[in-house]
Amino acid sequence: MKTRHLLALASTPLLLAAFGVTAVHAATAASPCPSGPFGNPLPSSTLTASKVQGGYNFLEGPVWDAASQTLLLTNMHDGSGPQNVQSADILRFTPATGGFAPFVTNSGSNGLALSRDGKSVIAATHDQRSVSSYDLATGRRTTLAANYQGRLFNSPNDVTVGADGTVYFTDPDFQRADRPDQMSGHTDVFRVRNGVVSLIDSSIREPNGIELSPDGHTLYVGGNASGKVYQYPVNADGSTGARHDFTALGGTDGGTVDCAGNVYQATFGDGKIHVFSPTGQALGVINAGQNTTNAAFGGPDGRTLYITSGRPSDGGDTGDFALYSIRLNVPGWPY
Repeated sequence: MKTRHLLALASTPLLLAAFGVTAVHAATAASPCPSGPFGNPLPSSTLTASKVQGGYNFLEGPVWDAASQTLLLTNMHDGSGPQNVQSADILRFTPATGGFAPFVTNSGSNGLALSRDGKSVIAATHDQRSVSSYDLATGRRTTLAANYQGRLFNSPNDVTVGADGTVYFTDPDFQRADRPDQMSGHTDVFRVRNGVVSLIDSSIREPNGIELSPDGHTLYVGGNASGKVYQYPVNADGSTGARHDFTALGGTDGGTVDCAGNVYQATFGDGKIHVFSPTGQALGVINAGQNTTNAAFGGPDGRTLYITSGRPSDGGDTGDFALYSIRLNVPGWPY
């Protein structure tokens, strides 16, 4: 179950404020965010998103493609074959027409992130227990991370990408299915830079959503089974420092951030997006469906939050997931 986002390194640090009121540098060519200051991102402390379209088995990993003004997202199917592995397709939603269309069939994907140059979508691909890149023009697949020290990952789930191209991803075991465990019972957080995979953390049980702050200095990871969201300082070389608790929150799934650095964290069991300031202050919740898996900002002005949520399958691809959307006050980091 569970997932994305490419985040660029901003030219000056964000000024973090306790209630989501943030002053930020003027937008540059390297940043898709407008200049601040930004106020509270939520029109009220409790909101409900609107359904765009349902009828999908299990939606995950939304990410906005600004070049085409479309949203990419994963639709996962029930497990099949001798090892009960879940297949998946990447869909493309065009808000201008309201249409959904296949982009990559049999993508094997879960969480998605856009590459910094906007030419490919990076995917946590549980079909090959890897991290992959799909060219947006051709759909051609390239493997970015195949294993760690010769051992296959469990089932990479969510991804985020730094401005320098470092890919960070979580590796719970949700989609490992009946394939052998090669991680000795660990569920991990990794990064891959220039083809080299490095371990960030092996002590979080079922790490899931993963996001970078807009300035690229903080990495957030949701511990799906630990009841916490964690943060790590990110160094200039893409490595991370000591882990700290960000907030207590159980059942975490995917998430995103906005241009003010506020954190949007999905929780699978209650159909909600929980919103926190960069200091961990709870700002409010957004309700969407039954079981929320992920969220991403998009739209021409970046102020539309897209959310994937729904009812999981009882077998035979009988799930009923939908895409939801809601307009917010602060534009989001679109990756």
